[in-house]
Amino acid sequence: LSSKQEVVHMYKTFVIGYNPKTHKMAEEIEKKANELAQNGYKVLSFSITNSGKAIILADDGKGNDHEK
Repeated sequence: LSSKQEVVHMYKTFVIGYNPKTHKMAEEIEKKANELAQNGYKVLSFSITNSGKAIILADDGKGNDHEK
């Protein structure tokens, strides 16, 4: 990258449906994380909500270059 370029990452969120059991939720998050990795995404973070769902934040892995 030249000094006049910056890398812009694009982020995407994914929701894992209702899973009241911890073990099942962990399995579903792992399954989705592996699927995302196969599609070129990098999982950055995830959260479990009070409603028994999970939200996964992922980077698209493309890192678009933009001129400053």
